[in-house]
Amino acid sequence: MKEKILIVDDQFGIRILLNEVFQKEGYQTFQAANGYQALEIVDKHSPDLVLLDMKIPGMDGIEILKRMKAVDQEIRVIIMTAYGELDMIQEAKDLGAITHFAKPFDIDEIREAVKKHLPIRS
Repeated sequence: MKEKILIVDDQFGIRILLNEVFQKEGYQTFQAANGYQALEIVDKHSPDLVLLDMKIPGMDGIEILKRMKAVDQEIRVIIMTAYGELDMIQEAKDLGAITHFAKPFDIDEIREAVKKHLPIRS
């Protein structure tokens, strides 16, 4: 069974890019444009890892992270933030995020972080 990655970002282009990259790597991917979609996918599909943008209209990344951890304490979350949101990064790490990337990010660095935290089983 493929490892599952959920990509949560309100920017369509970023979701499509990350989706393409991780499907090519051999992961099963899901996309959410907002927190409500993300939580529904977590509930139904139990992703192994979440790439979570912190600035999403409606429900921000911290709230989404808290709710995901309430559903599944073991879920691995990598956050994506705009440059310089240090207080939000620290709060997310305190809530269990494993690492973070500042936007604009290097796609190869995110790919390596995902491989490190979610190796593909053969």
